[in-house]
Amino acid sequence: MTQNKITIALAGNPNVGKSTLFNAITGAHQHVGNWAGVTVEKKIGTRTYHDTEIEVVDLPGTYSLTAYSVDEIVARDYVVEDKPDVVVQIVDATNLERNLYLTTQLMELGSRLVIALNMWDVAESRGDKIDTTKMEEFLEIPVVKTIGNKGEGIDGLLDEVLREAGKGAHHEHEVSYGNEIESKIIELERILVNDDALSARYPLRWLAIKLLDGDENILEKIKVSPMATQIDNVLNTIDREDCEASMADKRYEAINTVLPQVCERCVKEVTFSDMIDHVVTNKYLGIPIFLSMMWAAFEVTFTFATPFMGMIDMFFGWLAGVVAENITTIWLGSLLGDGIVAGVGAVMIFLPNIMLLFLMLSLLEDCGYMARAAFIMDKLMYKIGLHGRSFIPLLMGFGCNVPAIMATRTIEDERDRLITILVNPFISCGARLPVYILLAGAFFGRDAGSVIFGLYMLGIIVAILSAKLIRGTLIKGKPAPFIMELPPYRIPTVKGSAIHMWEKGSLYVKKAGTIILAGVILVWLFSAIPSPGVDAAFASEEILGTGDSLMGALGHVIEPLVAPLGFDWRIAVALVFGFVAKEIVIGSMGVLYGVGKDEDALGDILVAGAMTPLSALGLMVFTLLYVPCIATIGVIKKETGSWKWTLFAAGYTTGLAWIAAFLIYQVGTYVGWGL
Repeated sequence: MTQNKITIALAGNPNVGKSTLFNAITGAHQHVGNWAGVTVEKKIGTRTYHDTEIEVVDLPGTYSLTAYSVDEIVARDYVVEDKPDVVVQIVDATNLERNLYLTTQLMELGSRLVIALNMWDVAESRGDKIDTTKMEEFLEIPVVKTIGNKGEGIDGLLDEVLREAGKGAHHEHEVSYGNEIESKIIELERILVNDDALSARYPLRWLAIKLLDGDENILEKIKVSPMATQIDNVLNTIDREDCEASMADKRYEAINTVLPQVCERCVKEVTFSDMIDHVVTNKYLGIPIFLSMMWAAFEVTFTFATPFMGMIDMFFGWLAGVVAENITTIWLGSLLGDGIVAGVGAVMIFLPNIMLLFLMLSLLEDCGYMARAAFIMDKLMYKIGLHGRSFIPLLMGFGCNVPAIMATRTIEDERDRLITILVNPFISCGARLPVYILLAGAFFGRDAGSVIFGLYMLGIIVAILSAKLIRGTLIKGKPAPFIMELPPYRIPTVKGSAIHMWEKGSLYVKKAGTIILAGVILVWLFSAIPSPGVDAAFASEEILGTGDSLMGALGHVIEPLVAPLGFDWRIAVALVFGFVAKEIVIGSMGVLYGVGKDEDALGDILVAGAMTPLSALGLMVFTLLYVPCIATIGVIKKETGSWKWTLFAAGYTTGLAWIAAFLIYQVGTYVGWGL
């Protein structure tokens, strides 16, 4: 039975193995949400260790405590205001100088601090010799060697965390910023002490330093202070840019005084990792290699998932049979069999594909390749009018457009951010994948993987061209420059990649059990109610899934809009309900085509005459491009704060989808393709 409970925060620069260490500490005992008031991912896990329940909070990556982006503000404010019992800073042992910059700022806060010297094995293999004993003496902070992807050093780290948590108030370490700046710090401290609210929440020296650092977030807090005028008078006597640069120099001077005494850096030869980078980041080979890897990921996803899809199909077929045999009430049997089992089953059959795709992407991300992909795409992104940092949110869109649009908060320039938000829906999310798999598998056979890959590439191309168009017309100006750091290559762990896969894939399962379930029930209900003027019983065989149902009446109203695309009223209805969630497109078709009562699979029904290869291709492209789901529309409104841009996104995507599907079907029919 646990006796104590403490909270620790994992802080560190991006790409230092923070998430890997978080997974190693907490295992499966974690959940993901959003920080209060902002759409930034919040990961919390628990671990019981030596009768102490440890709550672990994984903070967004940050290079310093001078906050520039929402991610950095969240990380800084949690450490400063929530005051966790211990802050564990994950330090990349292969780049001590850069990582210790954040350490100097954490020390100034007076936080109880433990350093996890991560990837120390990589550092030693490169010839670096790090003396952790001396490092502890100089910094007066416990230092523990860890290898996050192997789970090494975790117990030692938690031992130090418990020891540190049991200590009294920690003294603040100070970096000397020189006489001129120090005099300004003292002057500001004397003023700030008279503001009871601020002095109770923040260390005064740290607050003064942040003001001189030009921290916009802290400057905003000062505006409502009764001492605001006096503080502004002091700040107006300095050149803030020069002051900020001078303070950064002083921090690095302090770091470089310590480094030679704790770390012996040997002469490094070109490593195998460097040799790989010469190839994968080559200006000629980089993009073809990236495209080849993505194509391979889709091929693997489609090929290896097929047996599992068959098993799930058999299960839901068996379940539908059990429902039909044991429920005598006709309408209830139809609801459960044709509606819930058929609709949800038509979606769940694609779960293996979803999971495998997320596994492939997790492996590429965990090994460090995705950062290289962002690097090689930077020049192209700049040419098309997007910020280099836009690549990561766009890449996240392959999983789900909602968190991808949220991730644009890391883009500082508002114009760059807005363009990234507007084109993100063209990146094909996992919810669209069931439509591709069904239609590509049914109509294109062995070429299905290549067709699906082509759809993903089409989404990227449309996003690129749209960004170019919007940048040249509606939102003019050049994107801001992009600077990024390449993390070292790592061997992905089965556990870490599995956790990442489940985090993303489980959202699909939850949607199948909530939104999709509600959607297919609604589709069934509309298809079971007779349309006005039709004399038939509710949920009778004469009504279910026919044009005489209320759903049929709705579909026939919409059908003229989609008939030029080769779609019938059933597909029109499925696309309307796809606005709720794209997975419902397949679930709706499963209900409307009566898969629950038919021995043939939905794909066989479509091939048998309901669609042609051309209309199937047009439907895949339409699904790729048309208005994103309601959750994505909601987050676009929240992130842009504008109905104008939200409605523009909905109208632009749907209009483009209609034109593309029209050209595919009409031009293809005219030249005789697919007949």
